[in-house]
Amino acid sequence: MTHRLQEYQPPEWAQSLKLIPKYRVQLAAPGVTPITEWKLPDAPEDFKVLLKRDDYTGSVLTGNKVRQLEFIIADAIAKGHKHIITAGAVHSNHCRAVAASCAELGLQSHLFLRTPAKQVSDLKFDGNLFLDRLFGANFYLVPADADYVEFIEVKMQELAEQIKKEKGETSHLICANGSKDMGMWGYIQCFEDIRQQGVEFDDILCACGGGRTICGLAVANYLCGMPYRLHTIVVSKLKRDNYRKIVQDHLNEVGLQDVAVEDVVTLYFNQVTPEHGENLPSQLELMVKSAEQTGVVLDNIYTAKAANELKELMQNKPEVFKGNRILFLHTGGLPSLQSEAKINPLLPYLTRSKFMFVS
Repeated sequence: MTHRLQEYQPPEWAQSLKLIPKYRVQLAAPGVTPITEWKLPDAPEDFKVLLKRDDYTGSVLTGNKVRQLEFIIADAIAKGHKHIITAGAVHSNHCRAVAASCAELGLQSHLFLRTPAKQVSDLKFDGNLFLDRLFGANFYLVPADADYVEFIEVKMQELAEQIKKEKGETSHLICANGSKDMGMWGYIQCFEDIRQQGVEFDDILCACGGGRTICGLAVANYLCGMPYRLHTIVVSKLKRDNYRKIVQDHLNEVGLQDVAVEDVVTLYFNQVTPEHGENLPSQLELMVKSAEQTGVVLDNIYTAKAANELKELMQNKPEVFKGNRILFLHTGGLPSLQSEAKINPLLPYLTRSKFMFVS
């Protein structure tokens, strides 16, 4: 595994930060993901929306998770860990990316999944859950309402201790908020890629759950003199103050204790539905319109919520933007759509296609 490690040299403007990774392991497809113009359905005509295609980072490793894992798993390998333990919802994109990465690198993945299922036969092995199983992950099913810090993280640590006792092997725990791990460096490096692409725009907007993506972008944007205004649509169930603390913790970890969250990113919570995988009708409608009219597939958990909020901000609160050229970060997530639970809510909106039997 160690032969896959590559020494990491951060961008010149980031070399004063603390906790700079020593290594990176390439998991994403080679090359820089493109920036293209996107005719976002129902967007005001006086705005120009660009798309950073991080859904092109791979196939099963598609999306923002793979950028983060290139640094997190490299750190784990360098420390000699043989097991990766993490947690998420039952169709988590993050967990699927962890399982795929571990299979590729010869590590064993252990996934704590929140689910209402009471027994294994209640589970439907489709979408990300099928891929997790295909990659040989071990599953630890926890109640859907289990508290992450007080229950799940405790059980993750207990599992690591059990593995150490039984096999003599150590584990790396990837926790939800990403503080004190190297994941945010995926988007510090991505910001440098964006700068090198030379495309002009005024604002960046993305969806965010655990915080690594927007924190990396915020740190990079700050160090480069704030050329853009950053916006993130929070899809986590965490309350505003808790999420703000996660972002502040990331800033503190890299030595930016004097930088306030509000000075580097605007957080939006008002479009978050009660449950992680639920959607408003307007979000489902936008998913279908985007696919039919532009060929851009949005996932229901992250990008559909963020794109819908972007559209509504442009329509109703254009003053929040620095300018009228917006870069939307597409964070992937397509495999999560390939499950019955995600497909069924979309079916009533699929009215364009026609079916004909030919004999």
